[in-house]
Amino acid sequence: MNDLSTSTIKEIVTNDFRTAAIFEKYSLDFCCGGAKTIQQACKEKAVDVSLVLAELESTSSHIPGNESRFTGMELDELTGYIVNTHHKYVRTALPSLLAHTRKVASVHGERHPEVIEIADRFAVVAEELQKHMMKEEHILFPYVAALAKASRDKTRVQRPPFQSAENPIRMMEAEHKFAGDEMYEIRSLSFGYTPPADACTTFKVSYQELQHFEFDLHNHVHLENNILFPNVVTLEKQMLG
Repeated sequence: MNDLSTSTIKEIVTNDFRTAAIFEKYSLDFCCGGAKTIQQACKEKAVDVSLVLAELESTSSHIPGNESRFTGMELDELTGYIVNTHHKYVRTALPSLLAHTRKVASVHGERHPEVIEIADRFAVVAEELQKHMMKEEHILFPYVAALAKASRDKTRVQRPPFQSAENPIRMMEAEHKFAGDEMYEIRSLSFGYTPPADACTTFKVSYQELQHFEFDLHNHVHLENNILFPNVVTLEKQMLG
């Protein structure tokens, strides 16, 4: 990885997916806000850029890259991976997270009012993500599968009712940003998912679950915004002109 400090974060993560964990550690957005350079992002978050660069260099030096796992996938294979990995995780995680955040708000909200806002914000994220995933699975992803199959079979594909993939993609990206922004606010409200000294087990578990949920969301959005969507737009232009 050369010229890391002036490369955009999304470029770095796209080239080596393992670096996502480093950006996550320093709360540097690699999905919706990934168009910024490391220098810009670190300056905005008051993070020492030299620490981030050192960890990135260490990762690059000691572990072989695995970028081909995703960038080399057929587009319908990638959408299948997203559904079977990230969509499945969201649907599995939501019931427990909603129950835990509501319980914490009910029991601890008087002493820690921030948990009430956390529960409310997460409920909105949960509702919006469920709608979002349904739109992807029933509208955009089937079209992506048709494009990919037509490309392999060298056959024609019909123009979709939404005219171009760019139209639903813009909506998906806006919804990604909304969810990412809400999770960032939850991270801030929870002091970086750090429970207070008097936190019960459910309180602690809910923060751990929220942190993992945010990390998965960032990986999920990165795959779509930075790998899937640009390649869909390119393929569609090749197929439909």
